[in-house]
Amino acid sequence: MEGFNEMLQSWNYAGQIAAFAIAGVGLAILLFHVLKLVTVGDKKDKYDYINRHEIDSLWYATIAFITAVAVYVNTITITEPEPVWIFVRLFVSVMVGLILGVIAQNVLRFYYPFYIEKRLKKLRFSPRVNPNNGNLMKLLTEEEEDVHLDDGMQAEENLHSVDYDVWIDVATGYTKIEKYSGHLHALQCPDCNYQTFKVKKEELIAAPTSTSEGELVKFYSCSYCGHKAKKPFKVAPLEKEMSKPLAPSQTTMAGV
Repeated sequence: MEGFNEMLQSWNYAGQIAAFAIAGVGLAILLFHVLKLVTVGDKKDKYDYINRHEIDSLWYATIAFITAVAVYVNTITITEPEPVWIFVRLFVSVMVGLILGVIAQNVLRFYYPFYIEKRLKKLRFSPRVNPNNGNLMKLLTEEEEDVHLDDGMQAEENLHSVDYDVWIDVATGYTKIEKYSGHLHALQCPDCNYQTFKVKKEELIAAPTSTSEGELVKFYSCSYCGHKAKKPFKVAPLEKEMSKPLAPSQTTMAGV
């Protein structure tokens, strides 16, 4: 029993250090994420960072905090500890940690996207500023932006695989083109109401010609309840000849 107590004391000391170290890792992940959000000035770059990394960063930080608490709980000194009780406490803390992990994962997967979607929409449509002179730029409509997109870009938009936003400084002609995925974000499922309804595949039923529209069908599926649906979309007729305006003084392109 004496050897067990000595081993337990060594574990308590090492476990507490490990718990604080793991919690420090979780805190570092959160601080890095916040610092990145603060330091990224361009709205499109911030949009891309949030879209690609925010949920993962929060998930990794949550895992670190849950693990740190579980480790620390198992280092709390018990008067006259029995080996059986030590293993029971370890088992209970692992089970509670797993339950908390599942809850956190579901929150981040099914509820948090609603909040992210609002932030991304605000970032996407917030006025852009010309970096050369500070002028506010205008977001062009779908009809106005076509003259700034080449044939390939317009084809991507017609198939709804990519969506382009074109911002222009009316005073100088400075243009910025931002590229977004056409179906990157999950929609709200009409069956379970979670933001888990995504496009799984697309089929071009009828190809567009120079005189007639085409038809594209999108197939949706909910990753939560399994609800499936399909929706047809019209594809604009092909242009016989693209007329291009005079090139603006400067143009920048921001990708997805």
